[in-house]
Amino acid sequence: MTALSHDLGTARRPVALSHRLREGTRPEHEQAETSGFVEHLMSGQLDVAAYADLAAQQWAVYRALEDASAAIRSDAQGATLVFDELTRTPEIEKDLTFLVGANWAERITVHPATERYVARLHEVGGSLPAYAAHAYTRYLGDLSGGQIVKRMLERHYGLSQDGLAFYTFTEIPKSKPFKDVYRGRLDALELSPDELDATVAEAQHAFRLNSAMFADLGAVHC
Repeated sequence: MTALSHDLGTARRPVALSHRLREGTRPEHEQAETSGFVEHLMSGQLDVAAYADLAAQQWAVYRALEDASAAIRSDAQGATLVFDELTRTPEIEKDLTFLVGANWAERITVHPATERYVARLHEVGGSLPAYAAHAYTRYLGDLSGGQIVKRMLERHYGLSQDGLAFYTFTEIPKSKPFKDVYRGRLDALELSPDELDATVAEAQHAFRLNSAMFADLGAVHC
């Protein structure tokens, strides 16, 4: 093979969806993780009530996302992205019971930005590109940066397993091999060029929705 033919082959090789998602959402990701609320929470400047409020927003978002997971299982490709060991809603409910009390459902407030996030999930969750975007954004984030959040919450707010079930994946003892499998599933999806573009665009939107949720939390707690 000549150098030219090698270069042409490389140029024609499609970019993996997982890579496109990572690179295509980098600015939105950085904006979300450097929000005032996140920085204050991670540095120990807030209180357990602020974390409980975050958990309440996560409960609303994950309930909508996991409703979409249940629906997308009927799609042969979509089913490859649904892992029972990722399910977070029951774990968040355990956290809220510990943090707020048995009557947490009557006491929590779902903020306006969270309501918009939930509405978006209900609107597009049945679409494979959109579901892939939102699931990637949430679950791989939980298995990556979410583990740093867990350590900071333990350090600054005296929390242990009680209250942090959301960040504890008991059925995924090693996150890297699992994340590799998940990225492989994303890359194996048979999506058209337009659908691939739509997946990246929706992931960008998901991060913006997440940032807006943090802004609402910051307005209350910072």
